[in-house]
Amino acid sequence: MGIAAFQQGDPFARGEPAENSGLVAGNDHQTEIESPRSYRQVNARFAINPTVSVVIPVKNEARNLPIVFRTLPHWVDEVVLVDGRSVDDTVAVARQCHPGIKIVHQTGAGKGDALLAGFAACTGDIIVMIDGDGSTDGAEIIRFVAALVAGADYAKGSRFSSSAGSDDINLPRRLGNRVLCGLVNVAFGTRYSDLCYGYNAFWSRHLAALGLDCNGFEVETMMNIRAARAGLRIQEVPSHEFRRVHGVSNLHVFFDGWRILKVIVSEATRYRLRRRREQPAVTAAPADLPRPAVAMVADASKD
Repeated sequence: MGIAAFQQGDPFARGEPAENSGLVAGNDHQTEIESPRSYRQVNARFAINPTVSVVIPVKNEARNLPIVFRTLPHWVDEVVLVDGRSVDDTVAVARQCHPGIKIVHQTGAGKGDALLAGFAACTGDIIVMIDGDGSTDGAEIIRFVAALVAGADYAKGSRFSSSAGSDDINLPRRLGNRVLCGLVNVAFGTRYSDLCYGYNAFWSRHLAALGLDCNGFEVETMMNIRAARAGLRIQEVPSHEFRRVHGVSNLHVFFDGWRILKVIVSEATRYRLRRRREQPAVTAAPADLPRPAVAMVADASKD
């Protein structure tokens, strides 16, 4: 999987075979391709090979979805909308905005449950998760995809790195995020700048390694922790969070913060227990044991 850089447009759009492109992953004279699929042009200079699925968990977001879909790149292969029993026109609006959308009706409850259902329905090489309230910009998806094709296994959005920012986070949420993020960094040796953000992407082949099994907003924290525990190559991607356009957020700062803290403690406990089990037992040999037979035979051969 990779990125192709084309100085004079996409050769596939002109009907040229991949072997004649001359530029794959930005290297001259590299003619081997990694997949029989054609590259898809992202902009005037770049094209991508891996397929991309976008998962959007929603509940009563009919007014926000037109805004969300306007930001999605045209080169995204699959959009999976997970509807959490909406009572408005969410599903109808989604189909109107994106006729080829895949609709998944959530049977359980909670954001984590919705994401798991969406992930299971994805067929792309790369899975990107965004919010359906207009707070995440689909135009940033290229940043996450670029990080993955450049070598990362897991691209983690951050509102607090380099050019990132947030129009929505308030002081209690900011402080809580900083404290919880610090706990994770200490417990797992990570260097995260943001812990509780829902804009992330990863190669679908790593979904089993994440082993997600939670239902609520704490799913993002669990993903970040388990990606680190699994030894995945993680790249933080600067992202700007906007205010929710319409409606009221379902986030509860103290309740959800408590659930996130419980996940951190639980994961840290499991992590320490596993490391103890993996440490080899070191036992010192008693001084009065006879010398090894191999050494004795070697000495005898000198006579």
